[in-house]
Amino acid sequence: MTEFKVRDLNLAQQGIRQIEWAEKHMPVLMIIRREFTENKPLKGVKIGAVLHVTKETAVLVKTLIAGGAEVALAASNPLSTQDEVAAALVKEGARVFAWRGQSEEEYYWCINKVIEFEPHIVLDDGADLHATIHKDYPDLGKKIKGGTEETTTGVIRLKALEREGKLLYPVIAVNNALTKYLFDNRYGTGQSTVDGILRATNVLIAGKKVVVAGYGWVGRGIALRMRGMGAHVIVTEVNPVRALEAVMDGFQVMPMKEAAKIGDIFITATGNINVIRKEHMVLMKDGAILANAGHFNVEISIPDLESLAVSKREIKPNVVEYTLRNGKRIYLLAEGRLVNLVAAEGHPSEVMDMSFANQALSVKYLHENPRLPIKVYNVPLRIDYKVAKLKLKAMGVEIDELTKEQEEYLKTWTIGT
Repeated sequence: MTEFKVRDLNLAQQGIRQIEWAEKHMPVLMIIRREFTENKPLKGVKIGAVLHVTKETAVLVKTLIAGGAEVALAASNPLSTQDEVAAALVKEGARVFAWRGQSEEEYYWCINKVIEFEPHIVLDDGADLHATIHKDYPDLGKKIKGGTEETTTGVIRLKALEREGKLLYPVIAVNNALTKYLFDNRYGTGQSTVDGILRATNVLIAGKKVVVAGYGWVGRGIALRMRGMGAHVIVTEVNPVRALEAVMDGFQVMPMKEAAKIGDIFITATGNINVIRKEHMVLMKDGAILANAGHFNVEISIPDLESLAVSKREIKPNVVEYTLRNGKRIYLLAEGRLVNLVAAEGHPSEVMDMSFANQALSVKYLHENPRLPIKVYNVPLRIDYKVAKLKLKAMGVEIDELTKEQEEYLKTWTIGT
């Protein structure tokens, strides 16, 4: 058996059932798996992945293995691993180094085990794998054919590497695919964030003032879902265009200092650091709930919360009560980490179907184009369109096609009024 470290291999049967459920709801990736099984486009390719170890990720890993690849996998968050899925993937032949509840040291030990596998292509969610290779294994980085990045936060880090001229291999920003961010970020995070908050707290959303920090695609999705459940949604932003869009979408927009005084539930979705900090916390109502939907646990300043608190206690799993010096209580969900993955199961399989279809096809593209110039790329549009067409077909939806006359009309400049 290949090298691995998971919580308990005896959980594998339970994980297999979870994966089977996901496979039934991920028809696009299953079509790609059938193609991969027949053609073996990844034969001999070693893939290193740092992703959330969920049942949906397992469908991707099984698809890559079906294509002929060997896969080593670690978790992209210390609290997001589904232990039964990790065990099942070991049984499927993957090298898995992941378990729920890792320390920071254990988290990076697992990432280093993936790097020791000396992968030809790397997949990441948040760019901790990419960053570790660039900092500690530059010689290996120069040999890597290419990589992918799943999330906004990771793309920001990779763009910084590119700007500084330090990027060692080409990377496809899967996050920037239309069939990823328009659906995964908006509908997936929107639904799963609400799910995580409800599982952790079971509070009534209707009538609550919900403050969403950030109006990117993740923030948009959360705001829409919360409004749909009857919340009064307030948006905070630093980008004037996005703030204007939020206003015209019907949301109230104000600075966090003002929102802090009236909000009942606060959700960060910015990809930036210290979005909610001491100056905001001291203004909050007794009983305010703080949750994070950004990749890292830095958007809510936990050091500030700790410094303001005279005591803290766990009320229930994923809910910690902080009593401040002013006597007010603030409730932090999921340790400030991704609430949708820590307190719930992450995105629905149907939306991850498209995201991971982009991942699988991007890996194939990198393998077939080994001499790409070193920079951050968007997913090729033909892959994006293929994923969209396959998804529509799986949903039983047909669309029109351009006539020859229409195609010609769109190519010419001579036809006018």
